Amino acid sequence: MGKQESSSNGGAKSSASRFRHWLSTWSRWLHVYLSMISFAILFFFAVTGITLNHTEWFADQQRSSDRTGMVNLAWVGTEQEVAKLETVEFLRSDFGIKGALSDFIVDDYQCTIAFNGPGYSANVFVNREDGTFELTETSSGFVGLINDLHKGRDSGKTWAFIIDLSAVLMILVSLSGLIMIFFLKKRRSPGIILAIIGLVLSYLVYLAFVP
Repeated sequence: MGKQESSSNGGAKSSASRFRHWLSTWSRWLHVYLSMISFAILFFFAVTGITLNHTEWFADQQRSSDRTGMVNLAWVGTEQEVAKLETVEFLRSDFGIKGALSDFIVDDYQCTIAFNGPGYSANVFVNREDGTFELTETSSGFVGLINDLHKGRDSGKTWAFIIDLSAVLMILVSLSGLIMIFFLKKRRSPGIILAIIGLVLSYLVYLAFVP
């Protein structure tokens, strides 16, 4: 009976040891390779976190320009339904408007068309009586572009997926690093203490300085 219990305990310890070894190996592997794979995107979000927090540093980068033109009156005239597709494609091809169409408002006398992209906007006001229009384009420069990418503003579904993916990678890198520290005997206690200190300090800063 004693031998059976000893054998059972030995098997359990062996299984636990194998699991710890597996967890240690995989946490190290995940931490190292996910850090390398996600380096560029994590670095991007770190840098743009600073530029977003200090937009006043780059306020002079915004530029606006005004232009005028004319669209085919048959597309926008008051006597027929507005040909939205033809009007939008004409503005893109002949006037180089960028960004996604965000609004196309039609009333009795005017069409108001808005385009938006990261760090960019264009607003077009079309007179339905004669087809003339006024175009205002605004560019926020390179920093405005990367700031909007950080926020996912007017960046499309694919970039929204990239933001979600980068968030998942940050979580995995953080958790794998936390798991790794438990397998480093000499650094386990200092590492855990530092993690707790960081958490407490963040909370205290929130309590003391956030309105």
